Amino acid sequence: MSSDFESYEQDFAVLTAEITGRIGKVPKLVGDEKKQMVANVEKQLEEARELLEQMELEVREIPPQSRGMYSSRMRSYKQEMGKLEADFKRSRIAYSDEVRNELLGDDGNSSENQRAHLLDNTERLERSSRRLEAGYQIAVETEQIGQEMLENLSHDREKIQRARER
Repeated sequence: MSSDFESYEQDFAVLTAEITGRIGKVPKLVGDEKKQMVANVEKQLEEARELLEQMELEVREIPPQSRGMYSSRMRSYKQEMGKLEADFKRSRIAYSDEVRNELLGDDGNSSENQRAHLLDNTERLERSSRRLEAGYQIAVETEQIGQEMLENLSHDREKIQRARER
């Protein structure tokens, strides 16, 4: 059974290497070549998912005493698969942005202006957050000082009352 798992592992390794290479090429291609590459990567990702399913089935049939090692391998393969899917999604987003820019005639300057504007707004928000945090700290300190003063006054009152009673 473990030999089946190992052959699936080898197939998965080869397939993920191919997928990684193709994902890297997607942003560099144009037109129909890019569309075809995206379709090929989608098909290969589906094959990789099927391989993972087969590997999971094999792990379930392995005796419990040696299953732990294979389970940890499966977790790492699933993480690798998730990373590949995220990378592919990012490359597709870049692809769709390029198509949108071609259709709308954007030259990219507006996105740079938007990015600069967003960075400025982010800085303002961070400064405001720091000011609010400092104000909150001052309020807490003031409250503590007030509470200490009230406690001191209460002790002084008790002392004065005791002195009057004497």
